[in-house]
Order: sequence, then C-alpha cells, then structure tokens
Amino acid sequence: MRPLRPRRSFSLYKKETKSGLVWYARFWDEFSKRYGTSRSTGIPVEGKRERRYEAEQAAKAILPSIHFAPRISAVEMTVGMWLGKFTAFEDNPRAARLIGEGAPYSPATIEIYRGHYNRYLKDDPFMALKMADVGEGDVLVFQGRLGYKEKLEHRGGGKLAGTRTYEIILRFIRMAFHEYWLEHPGWSDPFSRLKAPRSKKAHQRDVIAEVEFNKLFAPGIITDPLDRAVCAAMYWAGLRRSEIWGLKPEDLDWNIPKINLIHAWKNYGRKIKVLGDPKWHKTREVPFPAQLQKAIKDLWTAYGTHEFVFTRADGTQPSANYISRHLPKWLEAAGIKLEGRKIVPHSARHSLASALENDGVPIRYIQDLLGHSDYATTKGYLHTVDGAIKKISQTLGEEEKEDGLKQG
Repeated sequence: MRPLRPRRSFSLYKKETKSGLVWYARFWDEFSKRYGTSRSTGIPVEGKRERRYEAEQAAKAILPSIHFAPRISAVEMTVGMWLGKFTAFEDNPRAARLIGEGAPYSPATIEIYRGHYNRYLKDDPFMALKMADVGEGDVLVFQGRLGYKEKLEHRGGGKLAGTRTYEIILRFIRMAFHEYWLEHPGWSDPFSRLKAPRSKKAHQRDVIAEVEFNKLFAPGIITDPLDRAVCAAMYWAGLRRSEIWGLKPEDLDWNIPKINLIHAWKNYGRKIKVLGDPKWHKTREVPFPAQLQKAIKDLWTAYGTHEFVFTRADGTQPSANYISRHLPKWLEAAGIKLEGRKIVPHSARHSLASALENDGVPIRYIQDLLGHSDYATTKGYLHTVDGAIKKISQTLGEEEKEDGLKQG
C-alpha cells in the first residue's frame, strides 16, 4: 500500500476481485491512531489517471460511514491472536509483505494454516500466553505437547510428531514469530536458537517406462476423448492437475508449437476455488507434443471448444478426484501391472522426467519443463538410475547365457 500523505485521511490501493481490479480505500483515524476497515470505492481500475481521481472522490463520499476496528496493543497481544492473523488474507502481516515481493499467498496456503490452527492450536494453553512473555522453555513444552496430539485422519490414528502435518504447523508458527520480530525488533524470538523441524522425505513414486508409454497410448486403449487428452497432458507435457484444468484454448500456440502455462486452479473442486497462476507463481512455456495436439483436436471434435481446453460436451469440468479415479483404469486397460508399484497421478511428471533423461535431455531443460526452482527437486524426479542398473543386469545376464551356449 502507498504510504499516507500528510493531512490525508485515506490511501488508495488496487485489489483484485471477481469482477476485476477495483480501487479500495483505507482510512486512518488520526485521533485513535489506527486504520479503519477497507471499503471498495466501486471504481474499476483501467490504468488511467482519471480513474484515480474518481476513486478519490468516491473514497471521500464513503468516509463518514467507516467503522474503525479496535487496535490491540503489543503488550496485550497473545500468541493465539497473533497466529489468528495468518489464517486470513485481511490484516495478515506476511500477506502484505509477499504482495510487495510479487509472490502473494494462495487460497490453498491460507486454508492449510486455518485448518491446522483450528484443529491443533486454537485450544492449546500456548495460545493464551502473551507474545511479549513467551520464552524458549514455553516453546519447548508446547512442541512436546503438540507432538503427542492425536492425528486421526490418516492411517488409523497416531501421534502428530514426525509427520508432515507436525512439520507444517511448526514452520507456520516459526514464520509467524519471525514476522512479530520484524515488527518489534527489540523483542527476543524464542525460536531463534531452536532448530527448524527436518523435512520429511517425499513419498517415493514409481514411473512407467517408455515401452509402457506406447502401450498406454496405443489405439483402442483409452477410448474416451477427454480421458485420452487428459492422460496425454500428464504424460507427454508433464502438466500438473491444477494446470490441466486451468488451461485455456488461447494458451495453446499451435505454430511454434508450445503451451503457455499462465493459469492454474487453486483449491480446485472446492467452493473457494480460484483461477490463478501456476505453482510458486511461475508462469512458463512447455513443448506442445504432437501426441497431445492430436488428442486435443479429437477432444474438440467430439465435445466442442469451450472456455477451458479439457471439458465435457456441456462445457463443465470433472471433479477434483477425476484423474485419481480414472488413472488405474487407464493403466489396467494398457496391461500395465501395478503390483508392488506406487503409481499416482503425479507419477506422470516423474515418468516424463525419467524418459527425457534416459534420452539424453539435459537436466536443466527438464527442470525448466517441470517448473522447478531447485535442481534438487528435479533430481528427485529422475528414476533412471534404477532402470539403468536393471538394464545392465539384464544385458550381462544375456551375455552370460550366450557365452554358455557357445562353450556348450
């Protein structure tokens, strides 16, 4: 937000709404030294100076009706009050900071924080402590108590300690305490001398080999046009599920050919789903393989062209678990055995990365294709080492058989 000018009772900023960009006004109560709740001026933003003037006039008109929220002093701020600020976009200290850095929170992130706070933190005694009084001992006691909380939603229960959820909660609290320190530099952060929780190893996923690729896309295996196009987007272009359902016809460049990935669904399948940018806010360009081109053309011939690429004939899109439900059927139809293998929708990206590396494609190119910021992440997607060892073993075995036959 722009800083308030002297003798001005409000400041203007832009905010994205369902109807587009709108000017908003934030009001300042000089007597109470606090901000009032933000109200829309109702003026759409078109990048013209006269729009700012209209927004200012509208802001002045609604100034008398503004309600000023009570301000909680730093001395009275409890841990629960402070963490509660991070479970919504409004009045969120970190959200404002990230917007300034060009990497705003997604609705999915806020929902995760809110869910964990309401389930595991809200009623904990640690939340009643005042931020100014929290010490390292309080934090250690809380961490121990948190670790022994029951985790009932997965695999029949168990303790929270050592799980991915435990790691997310602790990182969330450490982040919030760091934000408090940024606002109160003289305050001593009790987490400063405590190590952050170790990241749990990602679940290992198995891949399908190039031979199995050919089986999967052989004629007559996947007969439904939508199924075939979605499967091709997963295995030939390495698109995430959120990117598949967010892809629009104008994002396809048939001349080069390439796919401009600029849209992805956040919280797809839920009431608060929002069409935003891809994961980590990284728009990127990926190849548009001939197999995927043909699959999309067949889909449009059968079901028509709509707002999004992958839709049914009536223009609607499937539910969030559509791919998870259909993938086993596609693999079974292709005769791909799943016994002892962990193949999930995200395995498609692992399969493509491994196939490209096996064909000699530089890892840097694979990293850009998958949209990874870190080389270490891409390295976790490459499974060709195991495959190469098996191939070498088979080759050596065949050579030994041949030598045996010659000697015989």
